[in-house]
Amino acid sequence: MAREIIRVEPLSTWLEGFKAPTSAVTRHGDTVYVSGFPPFDPATGQIAVDASIERQTELVMEQLKLCVEAAGSSMDQVLKCNVYCTSVEAFPVVNAIYARYFAPHFPARIFINVPAWPGKFDIEIDCVAAVSFSDVSCT
Repeated sequence: MAREIIRVEPLSTWLEGFKAPTSAVTRHGDTVYVSGFPPFDPATGQIAVDASIERQTELVMEQLKLCVEAAGSSMDQVLKCNVYCTSVEAFPVVNAIYARYFAPHFPARIFINVPAWPGKFDIEIDCVAAVSFSDVSCT
């Protein structure tokens, strides 16, 4: 079975603008892999420079949700998330926002403290989700 690249607009276009060598989403069989994204400002497509950690977390969670749904899955089907954050002090704030997207059935997760990215943002979240072929419409 071949890997399928799934474009998720406008995220795929924004990634291309940054010359990022990645796909927003790939699917293989009944599994979906969502890339981590910087917190893109939905109005401009630019990284939300100097936004609060609350706003950055909301943006990356909304982007994650958009990707999962574009691939024919849902937040209920997310199996594992990797949270990458530049500050362990942000853990409680990130946790509170993250929980709103998954409660009451949380996926497996790891929170990884990273030094920095080549941009002024503090968080990325990627995930793996299940998808049922019966839930995906063929075009």
